[in-house]
Amino acid sequence: MKIIKFGGSSVANPENIQRVFSIIKEKLKEHELAVVFSAFGGVTESLLKIAQLAREGDEAYREVLQTLEEKHLAIVRQLISVQSQSTVMTFVKVRFKELEDLFHGIYLIKENSPRTLDYVASFGERLSAFILAESMQGQGLKTQFLDARDVIRTNDRFGQAKVDFEVTNEAIKNYFAKYDGIKVITGFISSTAKGETTTLGRSGSDYTAAIFAAALDAENLEIWTDVSGVLTSDPKLVYTAFTIPQLSYNEAMELSHFGAKVIFPATMQPAMRKSIPIYIKNTFEPENPGTLINGEVSPGALIKGISSIPNVSIVTVQGAGMLDSTVGTSRVFKALAEAKVNVLLISQASSEHSICLAIKTQESYLAKEAVEKEFFYEIKSGEMDKVILLHDLATVAVVGENMKHNPGASGRMFRALGRNNINVGAIAQGSSELNISAVIPQPDLQKALNALHEAFFLSENKVLHVFLVGVGLIGQALIKMIANQQQKLRGDNELDIQIHGMANSRFMAFHEDGFDLSNPYELSDSDEKTDLNKFIRTMEEMNFSNTVFVDCTASQDVAELYTKILEAKVAIVTPNKKANSGSMDQYRALKKLAKKRGVKFLYETNVAAGLPVINTLQDLMLSGDRVIRIEAVLSGSMNYIFSELEKGDPFSEVVKKAKELGFTEPDPRDDLSGMDVARKILILGREAEQDLEFDSIEIQSMVPEDCQNLGSVPEFFEVLRTHDIDFAEMLKVAEAKGERLRFMATLENGKAKVGLNSLPIAHPFSGLGGSDNMILLTTDRYKDRPMIIRGPGAGADVTAAGVFADVIRIGNYTRE
Repeated sequence: MKIIKFGGSSVANPENIQRVFSIIKEKLKEHELAVVFSAFGGVTESLLKIAQLAREGDEAYREVLQTLEEKHLAIVRQLISVQSQSTVMTFVKVRFKELEDLFHGIYLIKENSPRTLDYVASFGERLSAFILAESMQGQGLKTQFLDARDVIRTNDRFGQAKVDFEVTNEAIKNYFAKYDGIKVITGFISSTAKGETTTLGRSGSDYTAAIFAAALDAENLEIWTDVSGVLTSDPKLVYTAFTIPQLSYNEAMELSHFGAKVIFPATMQPAMRKSIPIYIKNTFEPENPGTLINGEVSPGALIKGISSIPNVSIVTVQGAGMLDSTVGTSRVFKALAEAKVNVLLISQASSEHSICLAIKTQESYLAKEAVEKEFFYEIKSGEMDKVILLHDLATVAVVGENMKHNPGASGRMFRALGRNNINVGAIAQGSSELNISAVIPQPDLQKALNALHEAFFLSENKVLHVFLVGVGLIGQALIKMIANQQQKLRGDNELDIQIHGMANSRFMAFHEDGFDLSNPYELSDSDEKTDLNKFIRTMEEMNFSNTVFVDCTASQDVAELYTKILEAKVAIVTPNKKANSGSMDQYRALKKLAKKRGVKFLYETNVAAGLPVINTLQDLMLSGDRVIRIEAVLSGSMNYIFSELEKGDPFSEVVKKAKELGFTEPDPRDDLSGMDVARKILILGREAEQDLEFDSIEIQSMVPEDCQNLGSVPEFFEVLRTHDIDFAEMLKVAEAKGERLRFMATLENGKAKVGLNSLPIAHPFSGLGGSDNMILLTTDRYKDRPMIIRGPGAGADVTAAGVFADVIRIGNYTRE
């Protein structure tokens, strides 16, 4: 004998019902069956809604009832042949006439007692099971409709009745011995010894199936639903959740207590007592093996699942009156029990001075009132503090019987939470080590679940979730690099980089599972218009663990959002210099905030594109070195212009060529002004622990005065041509002295200068050609011969490579 149960979603419409019939026919080839059905999808909720409308005196209840009747009659017409419809139609209409009278009574007396609501709710299963039994009969299957109220006896605790198993088991056995055929059973409902209708509470149809399975010593119990078994976590919050092949009864009980909605504790109790295996299967993927729940503990996996409960509050009871824990603690729980408050988690310090209780938020004020009433005199005398409530919390729990045999499970859990800056408010772990639970901030719930899921189930690959603003030359180059290196990073570095958000100045788009980088995504007017605040808000709402915000713009507006991003505990990687070249106070505040939030703020490409300048300088300062002087050619575009000028071309033509090659900004005056180089030397000075403000830098602009305020770039080039002779004269003077012109920055004694210098041929900068940058660091340790860093300092590819390296650096950091 096999007991199988189908939930409301499995029988929500005729199409789904035909799937169910196919499954039943297939099972009948090998097993004798009894089938438990829930009400058709949404029917029980509709019945209770109608009862509420009637109680409130809202005559709209009649219309909703009529719609519900039509739904059932339509199912009958689609499932049962015209010749066989009469009996079933009559049954349905009689039941709805009963409901009409019942709701009219509720409408008149304005009362909905638990007894009444149980009777109202019973109609859903009574209707569905009868219709389905008759429909199966019409398909050549011999069926026997069984109203579970005839065999399941309970007490009169309406809404969540307790089963009298001795009487119930005997009645079930007698019924099955008397009748043959497939028993089609109403789920959820039962009755008292007086014949009053009761219901079995949450997931009552599953419980019905388990009761029958235990009474009949069934071979196994199958629960068919709309998911493929019990998943490792909530798939709505953890996109990488997958089906758990096997669970022990204890593991399933723990997961269900902490929010796993596929199976409930009451369901397992009867089957567990008889060691009857339970299968959780998917009606819409019958070939999927689903999850097996039995008495075995499978080897291998450290944990089996991660569950959570949202909307939790911490109730803290503390004071000297708690020191005698044998009295104080018992009084706390006595008060809560009398108030019928359920405690989810308990944490008590060894000092016994306080006890923390995690409670559903909707019960927290009731708990506070009950405990303060119990300790009224102690609180009044000051011996006890008033009860403290903390809201907007959630619990997370990792569950698995193998934790007891493997040290380090709790360490891995709290390391994953800590790496993602998730604060833990309370901890509970039993001596059985089956469950480790923690209370965390509600806004961090999704991030916590994903962090824990990656730590325990995807530990071979660390996943970085990237949100990219700026998909111009640098952004596109970065995307291409990630796409080309994705497989290598996964295989060799155990690092998976996924881009979930992109934005340019006009449009933005998001993808929860990550964009397919093998097919570059082009932002277009079919996407959402860019709203930077909404972009950040969406990133926060997705709430991934290990999130990285990458800013490949030169936008002040984006830079002004860095504080908000770091506050959200999101790492930042950027070549955008605007944030670090603002005020000294702003620079320090960003660094301090990143440290406080425990996230990385990396900006190696602020200076010299992908050259390792900032990291090198930071390492020198960290190791106790002191910077004496910095000399640097920091603009690839400016170095290209002045090294090319030596070949004899007019200055205006060299600048135009540099623009065409992409070495300059769209308006070359942004480079020629020296402002970009000034920002870079400012950042280097600050990294060298010197207090510098932008206004204190001496800047020599290469933009002639009459070119500065021209409206368009073509106009600028037209006027610049008139100054070619001036630049040719500068070059001539330098060559006459055996020197070369280089646009450079210097920092010494806390003062920075930016401008054109005429340098001896022997100077390292004189041999610098093309778009290369060079930095000379003279420090206490590198005093006689400065440290030299040289390489390409302009171009989208080298800048993107530096950004990519910073992103990978964050991935390596999160793995530590």
